[in-house]
Amino acid sequence: MRSGRSGEQEATEPAASPDEQPSRAAVLANPAAAVAGLIAVVVAYAGPLAVVFQAAGAAGLRPAALESWVWAVSIGSGVTGAVLSWAYRIPVVMAWSTPGAALLAVALDKYTFAEAVGACLVAAALTVLVGATGLFGALMRWIPPTVASAVLAGILLKFGFGLFLAADRNPWLVGLMLAAYVGCRRFASRWAVAAALLTGCAHALVTGRFRGGSFDLALAAPQFTAPDFSLGAVTGLALPLFLVTMASQNAPGIAVLRAAGYRPDADRLVLASGIASAVLAPVGCHALNLGAVTAAICTGPEADARPERRWAAGVYCGVFYLIAGALGTAVVGLFTALPAALVAAIAGIALLGALGGALASATESPAHRDSALVALLLTASGVELFGIGSTFWGLLLGTAVHLATVRRAPAPGS
Repeated sequence: MRSGRSGEQEATEPAASPDEQPSRAAVLANPAAAVAGLIAVVVAYAGPLAVVFQAAGAAGLRPAALESWVWAVSIGSGVTGAVLSWAYRIPVVMAWSTPGAALLAVALDKYTFAEAVGACLVAAALTVLVGATGLFGALMRWIPPTVASAVLAGILLKFGFGLFLAADRNPWLVGLMLAAYVGCRRFASRWAVAAALLTGCAHALVTGRFRGGSFDLALAAPQFTAPDFSLGAVTGLALPLFLVTMASQNAPGIAVLRAAGYRPDADRLVLASGIASAVLAPVGCHALNLGAVTAAICTGPEADARPERRWAAGVYCGVFYLIAGALGTAVVGLFTALPAALVAAIAGIALLGALGGALASATESPAHRDSALVALLLTASGVELFGIGSTFWGLLLGTAVHLATVRRAPAPGS
């Protein structure tokens, strides 16, 4: 059903009747959406996956167990993201919990891996409970759209800064990528991000800047670990994992979708992430959640000029996750071989449109600017309180300032 505002869609049903909607095949026949999905996966593997490797090293996992972990988070993200994007026609991007992996990296010297699997199952069960009862959606409805946009801008600012910090280290690489992007924006805008990525890869090949990696093309094999439920792991790992995933990942993920003009059913999406996490926990998945930065890539104008067609980028992102999961360490080696400056530059370039839109939405109403600026600055600061990241605190304090400073319109007849 189409909403009253252009570009907004409900996640619980199609955006319009079949007569008003283009066929799914026509929407998917968009190379820009495929490029957006690919870049989202590149960013996910070149950055957050390093935290998974760190956690695996802390646990002393064998290579087969690490491969199973990568397989589980990739397949889980791919299946849930592609299916939800296809079903609801909004660009749903799933990812694995980066703060959750960081938590495991610290906690796995205290608990066995079997205890960690049991804790991940408990955290997934709590996620299912929150999604099934509607509690998460009720909380998210309190967040004003301007605050959600400000939080998104705060998340994306560091990637914009990262683009030019990469230029400080490698000016020729970033300069050529920016030139390719700007040139295509002028003459063929849908190819602009793809041109920047290809230019960066070509420069890296010519200059020999690709880092070494393993490219064994054998298919990954999941490895089952029987869960061990202990009170210490439940209280010391499961509850913190649940809280940081909900606060630092799912809440910003919903905020990104809303800032892009969509109206997702937050409870259904969180419920799906919890179910997938529970199913895959015994083969290594620590926690799946809604993506934020990767979602911003797939919800931005570079994916498609029309918001109602950007769900194709979510499907492509899921497909690339599935390919990466099936090939396991081969694709991980490929992604980790990309130069750090290239990854930083392409992430910053791909998110320019989303950052501009978020800033415009956050500051369009003078009455809402105080709360939006508080949310933006707190989120961008990166401060961490009580083990919970700045995105959650930006949402919380921004909403509190909004409620304290913005008067509600009087009820009719009052």
